[in-house]
Amino acid sequence: MNKTFGKKGLKLCTVLMAAVLVMPGCGGGNSASSGKADLPSADDRYTVDAETPAWKLDKKEETTELTWYVNADWWNTDFGKDVVTKKIKEDLNINIKFITGDDTKLNTFFAGGDMPDLLTIFDSNSPVVQKAATWALPLNDLAEKYDPYFNKVAAADTLNWFQLGDGKTYGYPNYSNTQADYDSGNIPAKTAFVIRKDVYEALGSPAAGTPEEFKNVMGQIKAKFPELIPFGFNSIGEGTGSLGDVLQDFLGVPMETTEGGFYNRNLDEDYLAWLKTINAVYRDGAISDDSFADDGTAFEEKVKSGKYATMLLDGTPQQGGNLQIYMSANPGKEYIAIDGPQSTAGHAPTLNQSGITGWMISFITKKCKDPAKAMQIFTYLLSDEGQKLMNYGIEGETYQVNANGKVELLPAVKDLQLNNADKFKKDYRLGEFMFFGHDRDKALSEDAFPESIKQMQEWGKGKLKPHFILENINPDQGTPEARALSAINTKWNTTMVSMLRSKDDASFDSLLADYKTFLDNNNWDKIVEIRTEKMKKNKEKLGLK
Repeated sequence: MNKTFGKKGLKLCTVLMAAVLVMPGCGGGNSASSGKADLPSADDRYTVDAETPAWKLDKKEETTELTWYVNADWWNTDFGKDVVTKKIKEDLNINIKFITGDDTKLNTFFAGGDMPDLLTIFDSNSPVVQKAATWALPLNDLAEKYDPYFNKVAAADTLNWFQLGDGKTYGYPNYSNTQADYDSGNIPAKTAFVIRKDVYEALGSPAAGTPEEFKNVMGQIKAKFPELIPFGFNSIGEGTGSLGDVLQDFLGVPMETTEGGFYNRNLDEDYLAWLKTINAVYRDGAISDDSFADDGTAFEEKVKSGKYATMLLDGTPQQGGNLQIYMSANPGKEYIAIDGPQSTAGHAPTLNQSGITGWMISFITKKCKDPAKAMQIFTYLLSDEGQKLMNYGIEGETYQVNANGKVELLPAVKDLQLNNADKFKKDYRLGEFMFFGHDRDKALSEDAFPESIKQMQEWGKGKLKPHFILENINPDQGTPEARALSAINTKWNTTMVSMLRSKDDASFDSLLADYKTFLDNNNWDKIVEIRTEKMKKNKEKLGLK
């Protein structure tokens, strides 16, 4: 998923996603026994046609006024002033008043009953989403009554994924990648093991795939490039940065047991052998102590200046600007992706990308003044027409299509994007208004990503593997198991860092043994049982055996 909301927005989003939403009871539930939703007629405005989106048929003359709540204080509430939203306003004959807030404000809607027409939140596991049938309209019924073309632009797998117990789907996300999206090759890898090109060439293009090769390369860098930090990685935090599941994916650590149950990847022998290798590199002085304390800003400054000789890098699109700054100032020394750490057990890499759950999830509420028009918004933004508008604007006004069929921003627009980001955002808003946005649409243009990461994305082709079965498998919020898992995750984060900084193998092994004991003392078996059961349900949703 590639977003352009900036660091502040992403940090706030992370906080929101981690928050526990309290869902007050509210009546009027739409259960399987209540049949289809009771929806007002739009027959006087148009006759539905499965082959034509309803927004092209609707004859309603007055402008529809809708309120749309987005559960994020950082969301840009402007509508109709920039190229993207002005076109949406014109095509759909709507005016949207955006309201923003935090979880407290979100809960006031449910407590008071004064609901907006549309609502977007960021945690698909929250009680609010799980009880959507009590406050939102089912997309299945809305599509049938108002806009059957929706079923042509919405992914069936995504609709099935978000289906609730009544067999209906109430919310639709952005950046939801299906198996077909992965198979298409249009979703680029977002992780890479990179090395500065000048360093790589000076060392004779060495391999770094086995533990011994890796240690040898780091030792050579330390000796020949003393001004550089031989090995770097994303800032350590929740999930342990790129040395957690990203490294596991490079090693192709299994996602499930041979019996199809939950597999604790943190205790995989192959992965632990590599953690011990990285610890050896640390003890040899090839990893800076600062790397374990640096926040995101400190890490980014070192990326911009080329301070790291090599990096295991997660989120290459998010680091693309920093990598481009270094690349532009240091031709011939840019970072390139190579085959880094590899499995000692013969597993192929299984790099991850955005999953089927996606990011933002949007709903049409039961209080919506014009559900027909609201459904048209969903269909419009999900369509190729809407996706191209949100990413690139309007043909002839902001972009052109070249002889190879690729979208190119017009020179004046591209110049503004590169040299006056604030005005570009205000006037065009390309890549920002991303309700129902999708990774695959980035493949339409060479301008979608900076030059600095294109080689890295090329290297990643064929190495992506969906992690769908591991999505949304944690214990439900508020349960004893959820609280135990939170403690276990915190324990693992601190344990892993301590293991990587161990003074010797004995200390490493002692810390690991202590962590295993902590698992036993914190209901781990029950957590595994819950995760296994939820994985089974995921497979059923996906049609997997």
